[in-house]
Amino acid sequence: MDKARLISELQFKATRSSGPGGQHVNKTSTRVELSWSLQNSQVFTEHQKARLQDKLQNRISKEGIFLLASQNSRSQHKNKEDVIKRFLTLIEKSLQEPKKRKKTKLSKASKMKRLSNKKAHSDKKANRKKPEY
Repeated sequence: MDKARLISELQFKATRSSGPGGQHVNKTSTRVELSWSLQNSQVFTEHQKARLQDKLQNRISKEGIFLLASQNSRSQHKNKEDVIKRFLTLIEKSLQEPKKRKKTKLSKASKMKRLSNKKAHSDKKANRKKPEY
């Protein structure tokens, strides 16, 4: 994954942030919104795009635009760095393939232990019954 090329595909928009900050928050646009079109991206293969679409479906709009915002800081630059870092982390996690499960065979001792436990449990229950004459 070419991070520089991916970052060049991103679009940013600064809006007014909510929360505490007094008069400062009412006149500055510190909240940063990141938008990215997955389908128009030139960085990923079709297989990777399908995987990203599946993993990030809750964050992708009906138009196919991935949206992410940050308003943690009062600084627009820090919010932009934060949203880029979060975006790259989400992309990397989504592209990781899960490890294939290796089938393992039960050992003979574990099978025998399970069967002996079942037999002991069965005998315990059978001993509770009234004896037959």
